[in-house]
Amino acid sequence: MSSIAKSRKRSKKTRRLGPVQVLRPEQYEAFEVNCKLECIQALIPLGLMRIHELLEEEVCLLAGARYTRKSTAFPGRRSGSNPGSVRLAGQRHPLRLPRVQHVAGGEIPLQIRAHLRGSGQLDELLLKRVLYGISCRNYEAAAEAVPGAIGLSSSTVSRTFVQASAKQLQALHERELRDLDLVAVFLDGKMFADMTMVIAVGITLTGEKPVLGFVETGTENETVLTPFLRSLGERGLDDSQGLLVIIDGGKGLRAAVRQAWGSTAVVQRCQWHKRENVVRHLPKGEQAAWRRRLQRAYQRPTYTEAKTALGRLQQELESRNQSAARSWAEGLEETLTVHRLGVFALLGLSFKTTNCLESINALVEERCAQVDRWTNSNQRQRWLATALLDIEPRLRKVKGYQHLPRLREALKRELRLETTTTRKVA
Repeated sequence: MSSIAKSRKRSKKTRRLGPVQVLRPEQYEAFEVNCKLECIQALIPLGLMRIHELLEEEVCLLAGARYTRKSTAFPGRRSGSNPGSVRLAGQRHPLRLPRVQHVAGGEIPLQIRAHLRGSGQLDELLLKRVLYGISCRNYEAAAEAVPGAIGLSSSTVSRTFVQASAKQLQALHERELRDLDLVAVFLDGKMFADMTMVIAVGITLTGEKPVLGFVETGTENETVLTPFLRSLGERGLDDSQGLLVIIDGGKGLRAAVRQAWGSTAVVQRCQWHKRENVVRHLPKGEQAAWRRRLQRAYQRPTYTEAKTALGRLQQELESRNQSAARSWAEGLEETLTVHRLGVFALLGLSFKTTNCLESINALVEERCAQVDRWTNSNQRQRWLATALLDIEPRLRKVKGYQHLPRLREALKRELRLETTTTRKVA
């Protein structure tokens, strides 16, 4: 029976990366300067030393100094210790936790013990490391090797990442939008396996790009997207000053914008998507030339010039390929919204296409590409929320953000909103 017990595989929680050395203050003071610098650089011995000091200070307040005569001035008595651990440098480190018994019976809980395992530091470090490409299986080998630290199994890493990413998802879905002075919103979908995540990114009057939220759907259909856009308003999104909504041209998304924001939004359809939809009808040998011609027409600085140039190309397409001509005519006016507003020369580079959101989707892909299989909705949403919140602080302001006040004035004229309209106050 004893041989069976000996052959049993050791629990992952009992595995150690090497012996740990806990310094006492007098030992640290006796070190030479070089040794002190090495300890400071390592931080772990100093952290454990300070934790032992804090534990001893609290025990002294409850039970008096060690090896002193018992006194009625203290409510407790020292009662040995229990094994425990503390989180430092993203890993758990074992240490002995002292116990104090009340003179009247029962144990007195130490206040500091409640904080030793709840700092959240491990969750944050682990979240970043897994998000940036360390697999749960390889996390223990890739994490910082700290002598004495308790090894991290793949299941432990996975559970911790699920918990931390769930908090990120909740934070994104519950984010208040009342303080955002938005002038534009980008909407576009990103595929996760067989599902589409439609992401909304706002543009503030000062050029920042806050992530507003996302919704999971099979296709970009009006039935799902309309409640999603309305939910942004319920969280505080203010459209009373007018919004420029940039989309790729999907009919379901266009209908949802009309239903949710009605007369307070104008749509700019992505010129890049429109151009590519047209040239796909043409022979491959002609596509490059037509792509350049369509692009030159769109680059005309004024609405009249651009529409005239595009009209000539449409007439030519009628004789060349009628399917391409019909695709070109469908929704053409909405691809010229920024021209019609009179701000194409100032803001066309930023708002004529959905590239702003496409670049964010590319950054999301970098962080999520390591996932081999999307198993359920919760997994997809947790990863997307975590990636978006990680990317958001790194996003630069839109090009030409200095001219966004002119875009707002143009939206008010287009939508016939009163220039004295003030933002909604909750």
